[in-house]
Amino acid sequence: MFIQLPATAFVCAALVLIPIPWHWRAGNISTIAISLWLFVGNVTYGINAILWGDTVQNIAPVWCDITTKLEIGTTVALPAAMFTLCMHLERVAAIRHPSNTHSEKRYRQIMECALCFGVPLMYMALHYIVQGHRFDIIEGFGCRPTVYVSIASIFLIWVPPLVFSLGAGIFAATAFSHFWKRRATFAKHLKKSDSALTTGRYFRLMSMAIVEMFFGLLVTSLNMWWTMRPGLRPWISWKNVHSNWLEVAYFPLAIIPPTELAWTFALWFMIPIASIFFFLFFAFGQDALKEYGTTFTWIRRHVFRLRDRSSPGPYPPLTAARYLFYLLRLLPLC
Repeated sequence: MFIQLPATAFVCAALVLIPIPWHWRAGNISTIAISLWLFVGNVTYGINAILWGDTVQNIAPVWCDITTKLEIGTTVALPAAMFTLCMHLERVAAIRHPSNTHSEKRYRQIMECALCFGVPLMYMALHYIVQGHRFDIIEGFGCRPTVYVSIASIFLIWVPPLVFSLGAGIFAATAFSHFWKRRATFAKHLKKSDSALTTGRYFRLMSMAIVEMFFGLLVTSLNMWWTMRPGLRPWISWKNVHSNWLEVAYFPLAIIPPTELAWTFALWFMIPIASIFFFLFFAFGQDALKEYGTTFTWIRRHVFRLRDRSSPGPYPPLTAARYLFYLLRLLPLC
């Protein structure tokens, strides 16, 4: 077993959940969707790495059917979520609508849900068209989805993520153009737009979207190139493509060439890397620090049963010394 795989996956799964509370309060569907899809990807990767750490036996076929479809869905879900996020940021910066009514916000959230969750579900269903066999099992990594590499797979599997990523880039560039035109009064404009965004939040979201967008473009392009290296297979008929659909292909480590294994590792780590990017952009913002303070206050009151000391603010400031003290008090309870 590659012990680093499940450890990395579960740590990253925990990290992407940390920003969810303040995105939930802000009603930001796009970032919630990014967090949830990254969480699902990391958890399935971690469980697969444990279950098939030293075997290629088909010990959980139904689990593989579900998780391989989720992995396919994640391929387009993250670019689609970036697209909706950049579209929202462009709309906020454009001043086309000076204020957001409740109905407009509701409509925007419904459309974002459709793009962030509905499109991936449709994408998972369409994957069956180019699913040559049931799934692959790779020792150390677990079950992986399969694609019948053909002209159809280019348009069904690889083009949609690229289109969403490029669309996100266009909206991001337009949003930056709007900002540059009114850079001196951008903070006032955000307040008038009734978007619940500050300048810091806006640029954190924009920076995260741009980084994740370019990273997604790179991953999709490299994955497409690597998969199509042997060339495209002819699409003869539906029956021919799905003739061995119930087949499960097994790949023990002993038969995997070093180059193929290295590429498998590289592709596996793409989801954890994207998760770390997402966490870093939101882990040290003002909202995050406020959330950490609230959490430690709850621990101090309910776990350590400590009273609040008199202080200028509602809670005593959380210093590094206090944090270390609370952590050491908590260790015997673990």
